[in-house]
Amino acid sequence: MELKAQFSLALAFALALGCGTAFAQDTTTTTKPAKPVAAEPTTAKPMTAQQQRMVDCNKQATGKTGDDRKTFMSSCLKGETATAPAPAHQTQQEKMKTCSADAKTKGLKGDERKTFMSTCLKGDGEGAAAH
Repeated sequence: MELKAQFSLALAFALALGCGTAFAQDTTTTTKPAKPVAAEPTTAKPMTAQQQRMVDCNKQATGKTGDDRKTFMSSCLKGETATAPAPAHQTQQEKMKTCSADAKTKGLKGDERKTFMSTCLKGDGEGAAAH
């Protein structure tokens, strides 16, 4: 019985070693660099109006994410927006930056700054005009 166990172990080791070298030798398919694919060949058909609209809307949607991008792309592809609309509201990060800069410019500190920042961040920069 011990001979069978040793034989099985030796066979498993040989197979594992053989598989490892087989994979190591297969370098012809993975080492060749892939040829770059041209974005638009010169002999390609011109884009349809819908395809051109997709390209234009996608360029205009740069920087938008999530639902904001989804809503923008939907309306843009329907032709409802000819150009990129001005953002209706700032992102939270933009508000923080603007309000903080305004507070610094006004030299606010302590509770006065805290109150100003709270008011400023609740609106789209309306708090900045209030103080």
